[in-house]
Amino acid sequence: MQNVADTGNGEQLYECPICSLTCTNLHFLEEHVDLHLEEHSFSEGGNMRDLELAQQLQHEEDKQQRLEEEKREKEEFKKLQRQYGLDSSGGYKQQFLKNMEREVDRGRMQPFEYHKRKADMMESLAVGIDDGKTKTSGVIEALCKYYQNENKDVRRVWLSAGVDHFHSSLGDKGWGCGYRNFQMLLSSLLQNSLYNDCLRDTALIPSIPKIQSMIEDAWKEGFDPHGASHFNSRLRGSKAWIGACEIYSLLTSLRIKCQIIDFHKPTGPAGTHPHLFEWILRYYSTDNEGATKVVCTSRPPIYLQHQGHSRTVVGIEEKKNKTLCLLLFDPGCPSQEMQKLLKQSTDGTGLKLLRRFVSGLKEKQYQIVAVDGILTLEEKTARCHASRVLTSEKIP
Repeated sequence: MQNVADTGNGEQLYECPICSLTCTNLHFLEEHVDLHLEEHSFSEGGNMRDLELAQQLQHEEDKQQRLEEEKREKEEFKKLQRQYGLDSSGGYKQQFLKNMEREVDRGRMQPFEYHKRKADMMESLAVGIDDGKTKTSGVIEALCKYYQNENKDVRRVWLSAGVDHFHSSLGDKGWGCGYRNFQMLLSSLLQNSLYNDCLRDTALIPSIPKIQSMIEDAWKEGFDPHGASHFNSRLRGSKAWIGACEIYSLLTSLRIKCQIIDFHKPTGPAGTHPHLFEWILRYYSTDNEGATKVVCTSRPPIYLQHQGHSRTVVGIEEKKNKTLCLLLFDPGCPSQEMQKLLKQSTDGTGLKLLRRFVSGLKEKQYQIVAVDGILTLEEKTARCHASRVLTSEKIP
């Protein structure tokens, strides 16, 4: 309703209820107010249309972002599958044949050698036994002799029981380190009568596909169901990487007592892990103290894992300045290099292949699997049950 005022000379003024404008004519005021109402109605409608358009554009943008994110995730997943051998590109046999064919095409292998090596490989896979062509034996014994005569900077050295070195072949290059380290560990256990009963069905070193079957069997028994699900409970026919958990499950399924120790963060300056070295020193030196400089222990080697690779610890040096140095067998080191250690020169230059000081191990995290005796059937059953949530001892 409009406000009406009197000018004092008898003339009436009409005030707009919206903007307080005064008009001398009622008709003008009505037209003026109608303009306000039209403008308001148009503004509201325009705002609604703008809002709907903005919401639609935002919805389309969100949808596009989701599609792009899903695409990136699928590509990343496929990349990880390829990286860890979980795609459908085949396993040891397929890679072995493919790499040999490539060698023939490049003139590095004669066709007759291709057919001979193929036949040998097929026979090895059929019986489930490693063909031994990447194996080097006698290195620990050669090291023991070398250290007896070494008079430079080593105060004491502890060596594991005898271990054969195995390196990757055409069939497992790029993904087989975990299996090769298991072969190294097993080669030592097979030389120790304590483990005869546990390993009576594994008298010879198994091939990589056979090791894959053995891990699958451990999963079927109930070991580490969470880890098994990561591989869809299947390793055979794949190039799947394995780590400390799979090694633990396999050893425990064989009634071999072992533990996983997780050095989950650096404990020294510059991202180093002195606690790892100290633990390994205790492992080898406990019950092996004495005055002798070279201690050839009966301890099995240690499986050492970090992101992307694994190696086998076969001993540890204590220098005269008290620093520690690990001795490692690396499955990436070819047998031609390892065999040079059998003819060790007096200056020990070949030991550079094996030595790793504290400053040389700077990964964020390391895990080890250490063997310590045998299990009863009851203990094995209890550990199988406990592995439903597989845990490790964390240091620190």
